[in-house]
Amino acid sequence: QVQLLESGGGLVQPGGSLTLSCAASKGTFSTYGMNWFRQAPGKEREFVAGINWSGSSTSYADSVRGRFTISRDNAKNTLYLQMNSLKPEDTAVYYCHAELPLGGRVWGQGTQVTVSS
Repeated sequence: QVQLLESGGGLVQPGGSLTLSCAASKGTFSTYGMNWFRQAPGKEREFVAGINWSGSSTSYADSVRGRFTISRDNAKNTLYLQMNSLKPEDTAVYYCHAELPLGGRVWGQGTQVTVSS
């Protein structure tokens, strides 16, 4: 069973940047569709960005389009989320999510991103 481990979260000022990483162990990372979700306090978990198995297709929530970039390196079994022009409303726990070929779903444990001055 694939395991996902996020890293790269932290405290950043408004307008700043962060890059999140999600390292996959076990399984076959290069066959998975991958996503980033986030959950702010008191709110439901929401989709942020997604990428297909090859990296040739990406999608974004309207709230982050143009500011965030999702990418992957299948040779390194790693998913990334480059976040620019961060806003206080981007504060949340960010989760890595894998879509397995036979329909399974796997979540990482999450990494906290706080945007504050």
